[in-house]
Amino acid sequence: MTDNVDARITPSLHPDNVLTIDGYDEQTAPYLAPTMTAFSSAYEGIRAVNEAREKAKTNPTWNEAMQIIHTDDFAQKHLARITKSFDVTRSNLEKGIAMLEQQLTTPIESKAAQSISAEIRSYAKNLPTEQRHKFIQEAIDAGDEKTVSSLLGAPPYLSGLDANFQQLYVRFWHERTSPDLARRLKAMKGAKQMIEDRAGLVFESMTRAVGAPPHKAAALRKAKTEAEQAFVLKDIG
Repeated sequence: MTDNVDARITPSLHPDNVLTIDGYDEQTAPYLAPTMTAFSSAYEGIRAVNEAREKAKTNPTWNEAMQIIHTDDFAQKHLARITKSFDVTRSNLEKGIAMLEQQLTTPIESKAAQSISAEIRSYAKNLPTEQRHKFIQEAIDAGDEKTVSSLLGAPPYLSGLDANFQQLYVRFWHERTSPDLARRLKAMKGAKQMIEDRAGLVFESMTRAVGAPPHKAAALRKAKTEAEQAFVLKDIG
């Protein structure tokens, strides 16, 4: 992690954690930049609330209750910004993932002549099941576009497959021929999972920064308001 580590904040929220996501590299970094920004905003927001709390303690006119009330007011503003950032980032990742999933499952168009394609499918269909799957996987691994497109670019039953296996092999083929796309998808899924797993830690961290849970701050704020009502000048005309 970088030098801007704050011991008061859980390490799980540090933005440098994004660098550890499986699939993160120079090519996928731009797609994970919003996730990095969301965690950075959360980390710095919590840091600001911690510092505000320390500053509140130096105000000679505020007792502990007033310190909590004012710090919580500040925390709620940061919390609204942080949760919105995580929600928007997660939503955009979800849309991007759906788009990439669609690209990686796009039906394959046969690249071989019709007669050759028919022969390839017939050959595969007549193989024992285990040998058939081995034949298809080896063709995918070898980047044999004619064989793969012949088998996967036609109804699955013509090759002795079912629809699920054909979809699986289509996915394997796209990942084989578009590794950058597959790596981006993996990285974006990792970013989405990280947000889902860790965003909730913000609430706990904010509570520690404020020095009291939200319900206590709310109760103190209510008591303050009610007490101040006694000093409102009433019209007794």
